[in-house]
Formats: sequence, structure tokens, C-alpha cells
Amino acid sequence: MKLDVNLGFQQVQALRDRTTNPLHQRNLDVVIKHMKAEARCDVQGVLDTLVDKPEYKWHSDRANPDLNPKGTKQAVADFYDMWIVQTGAHRLEWDLTRIMVTDDEVLTEGVMKVAFPGKTLLSMGIAADDPEAYYLAQGITTVVWPVDRATGLLVGEEVYDYDKMVGILDRKITLADVTELAPEAFVY
Repeated sequence: MKLDVNLGFQQVQALRDRTTNPLHQRNLDVVIKHMKAEARCDVQGVLDTLVDKPEYKWHSDRANPDLNPKGTKQAVADFYDMWIVQTGAHRLEWDLTRIMVTDDEVLTEGVMKVAFPGKTLLSMGIAADDPEAYYLAQGITTVVWPVDRATGLLVGEEVYDYDKMVGILDRKITLADVTELAPEAFVY
């Protein structure tokens, strides 16, 4: 089972290449830049795509303030550090089946697979049998990316995903199963 870490931003780029509306192109560009920064595990790169007072909404767990940072870029930086950098769960594939763009937002939806290190799962109380292996969380994920019309920056993310951890222990992979970042992941 391969995990293509380039797939999501490449699919958004393909739509961007077909789009003729300049405002829609700009909105897709900021989402692509954001997705590439996430793929590189570049928190500052992510923050550079956001307005000064962003708001993230994780609709599957709205009561958890750690998953719903808002008001400052530092809150978002802390979120990425806690949930992506420290966990090592930045390797993801997002096979998008729907990408929509308007003057004020982009919507992306498809099957997302996230490679979690076994040691991270163990720290979460999930009985991974190999702390050095990786295990794939998998499920449909929809993200609405609101864009500030004046600045062209993301207002945040509104994430809808549920039950990605169900069956995770049945989907063991190694880093050899993860594709390398494509050279365009470093062009922004």
C-alpha cells in the first residue's frame, strides 16, 4: 500500500491549471501553498497563508479547544506543533474527489490517509504492535477553506472528518511505502 504525499496538492493544481477566473486562481493558489507547507511539515509556511486572526473549526470535535484554534497565528502554530509535528503525523495522502472554488472559498473533499507512527499511537493508548512502523488512519475528509477577499489569505479551515482511526491497526506500512515529496512541493 503506497501513500502518495503529493496527490492532494497536485489535484488542486490540476484544477488551478484549468481555471480562468483570476480570483478563483488566487484562491486555489493559497490552498496549494498551504497544502504544500503541510506536506513539508513547515509550520511557518502554513502560517504565511493565514490572516492575522485565523479560525480553525474541527466539526467532529468542536468542544476541544486544542483542535479548534482561533484568534492568533500562535494558536494555529501550537495546534500544528502538537498534532502534526510532535506526533510525526504529517505524511498524508488526500485523494480528492471534489474540489470547488468560489470568490470566497475553496472546498476539497476525498479520502484522506494519514500515516501515524506506532509510537504515537501507543502514546494515545492504541495498541500498535510495532512502535517503529506506521499505521494509516483513513476516511472521507472535507475541508472548507474560507478566503479573505481583501488579502487573498485563508481565514482558516473548517474540517469535517469522522472515524479515520477505525481499523488503523489493520493498515500497517513502512516509510518505504511513502512517496518522496515532489520537487514542486518546494516551489511556492
